[in-house]
Amino acid sequence: MGLLHLTPLNAASPESEHITIQSERIVWKGDLDSMVKRRIVRVLLPYNKTLYFLDKDGQQRGLMYDMMIAFEQDLNKQNATKHLKIQFIFLPTPRDRLIPELLAGKGDIIAADMTVTPDRQKLIDFSIPLASGVKEVIVTSANGPKLNSLEDLSGKVVFVNPSTSYAESLKILSADLVKQKKAPIILKDAPGTFETEDILEMANANLVQITASDLYLATFWKGIFQNIQIQENLVLHKDGEIAFGFRKNSPELKKALDSFTEKNKIGSSFGNQKLQTYLKSVKWVKNATNPADLKKFHTLTKVFQKYSDQYRIDWLLMTAQGYQESRLDQDKKSKVGAIGVMQIMPATGKELKVGDINNVDNNINAGIKYIRYLIEQYYSKEPMTDLNKVLFAFAAYNAGPSRIQQLRVEAEKRGLNPNIWFDNVERIAAERIGSETVQYVSNIYKYSVAYKLVMELPQKQ
Repeated sequence: MGLLHLTPLNAASPESEHITIQSERIVWKGDLDSMVKRRIVRVLLPYNKTLYFLDKDGQQRGLMYDMMIAFEQDLNKQNATKHLKIQFIFLPTPRDRLIPELLAGKGDIIAADMTVTPDRQKLIDFSIPLASGVKEVIVTSANGPKLNSLEDLSGKVVFVNPSTSYAESLKILSADLVKQKKAPIILKDAPGTFETEDILEMANANLVQITASDLYLATFWKGIFQNIQIQENLVLHKDGEIAFGFRKNSPELKKALDSFTEKNKIGSSFGNQKLQTYLKSVKWVKNATNPADLKKFHTLTKVFQKYSDQYRIDWLLMTAQGYQESRLDQDKKSKVGAIGVMQIMPATGKELKVGDINNVDNNINAGIKYIRYLIEQYYSKEPMTDLNKVLFAFAAYNAGPSRIQQLRVEAEKRGLNPNIWFDNVERIAAERIGSETVQYVSNIYKYSVAYKLVMELPQKQ
């Protein structure tokens, strides 16, 4: 599978000796013996919540992190030096873009849940499968439609990242349905920043009803996203193989990877024990599109549209922030005294001069006006997209503008783009201040995507 991300990078936290931090990576090639001499094996991988990510204080987590550290230990048992280190180089790019990096000598192993294909085999070699018989299956939410066969997807909305193999499989299926004189599948594109686990998270919260995933990946996340329904009988593609990739003419590395993979592949006790060890405490999005919350959404639509137009901000993003803050509940009051839908402090309401914030109209006015203030004060002159200006304002709303500015400075020093939130500054935020602000912004964005789907398809499927 391959996913579209925003900006290539190769920087990370200086706290860990395992993470690459140089902006210009040294180029070298060769088999395992040359890696042993250099005492470094460079692993290319994407940055996501399944394979590899950084937590607070730069702690590295993820299935591929765990596997490659175990591989490092295996290698050191076989070599007298016992000082060989894995160096992780994470790249937010589609999986196929990792191959040119590997061939150019900028990495030694691709650890990216990469499916073995004939085209890829022409370019690189693969280890024995990390996962075999991989199936692409349909996954539904708890309130999703009943599907007895793939033909039942006719006329249904399926939400997937357009860069994945799932999208291609669904297009093929849809074309077959049209040939049978049935309605095509309605494919809705997830934003390019959404990994498969992000969409599964949305399905878990009933924000989307139908999506697709590799069966092993959906099963992996079922331990956390307990409300998703894995439709194992609805198979889009089967018999796929996922393996580690490496340059051709590397027999020693292949031997070492094959030996390691045989003991630690998906389905082994090693692979099955990892999920709860690093994801069990994560807080996930709520169900913003349940009937009660949707009623509040529709009730407040005109108010959000009115003030969002006035302050030139996407009203769905602002409604999503209101849901994140209060579940769109004007009666909500926090322990520290914040009031209403936008959770405005009384002193802030007075400064904004919008009237009594106990009134829902004034409350929403205050919240949107404050986001516009943050944009004008800190981001209006920055070379950011309009979306990123709002995302950074949300982050500043949650963590404080000074703190977010510090994170932007650090991001730039480490080769990340300080003007892009997702996959860039949010990584530094996760390391320095933990998951709260990252999840806050992520939740709002996902709610806004869900609301967009609601507006596009007001009638239930």
